[in-house]
Amino acid sequence: MNAAKTLLPIAASLLLSGLLVGTAATAADAPKVVVSIKPIHSLVAAVMQGVGTPDLIVDGAASPHTYALKPSNARSLQEAKLVFWVGPGMDAFLQKPLAALGSNATIVELDDAPGITKLKFREGGAFEPHDDGDEHEVSDDHAHGHDHDHGEFDTHLWLDPHNAKAMVSEITTSLVAADPVNALTYQANQKALNDKLDALDTEIALTLAPVKDKPFIVFHDAYQYFEHRYGVRVSGSITVSPETIPGAQRVAEIHSKVADLGATCVFAEPQFEPKLVNVVLEGTSAKSGTLDPEAATLPQGPDLYFDLMRGIASSLKTCLSAQG
Repeated sequence: MNAAKTLLPIAASLLLSGLLVGTAATAADAPKVVVSIKPIHSLVAAVMQGVGTPDLIVDGAASPHTYALKPSNARSLQEAKLVFWVGPGMDAFLQKPLAALGSNATIVELDDAPGITKLKFREGGAFEPHDDGDEHEVSDDHAHGHDHDHGEFDTHLWLDPHNAKAMVSEITTSLVAADPVNALTYQANQKALNDKLDALDTEIALTLAPVKDKPFIVFHDAYQYFEHRYGVRVSGSITVSPETIPGAQRVAEIHSKVADLGATCVFAEPQFEPKLVNVVLEGTSAKSGTLDPEAATLPQGPDLYFDLMRGIASSLKTCLSAQG
């Protein structure tokens, strides 16, 4: 009897050890996942919660528009089982490294995710008011128009929660294929994330309702998806892409647009020199604000996407409400 009593705690200890070893093995078996930029990393991290944490390439306040790959990034790519990127339009710096270093990984280009809406780039600094027809959309075959640094379509796809949901679906499908042991966790996380994205969509629409008819100017043309989803009025951008310095004619065009609009807002971005914004504001009654479409100022993680979208909505409402 005493021997039996002695064996019980030993058996319990062995069982617990086995469970802990099993848990450690599961964590160790989580696939190595690498993601290009913060907004996409946030969505991948949310789907992977409870399984593992993806690596991020463009960290901190860096911008994918001007990023140079680090040796640590190259090592992550060499070790990766899955790599998520927007595509060559947004993440051009990754094209050659992926070809050279990502041969052992499954590479998932999210601008090709089923259900993604794509919008063409706009020409010129001042934009005409958009309508909600289909002429702005491009197919997965891509439209053939003017050359842009980002390709034929605007690649800031995540700024519409409907596009984010399409990406989440593709992310989940890819993770399940790479790691079927954790399929149920990925699928449960997808459902919870989709519910949160739907709630966010409703929240932002309500936040912007009082100011959605007020025009404003942005630093670069990154906000079409946000604009179309919520009906806000982007009237022009200082530059098409941050790595392209606008010419004097474009800056003059935007300055005239601001003057014609009267009181409005001109929005800078945290990664880029604000001098051009100050030139556009000079001699006008417009106010300035900051928008952060690539989450330069936000800490990485599963909540970042929601903080990013709420931050844009809040900045717009604050500046545009002050215009009366």
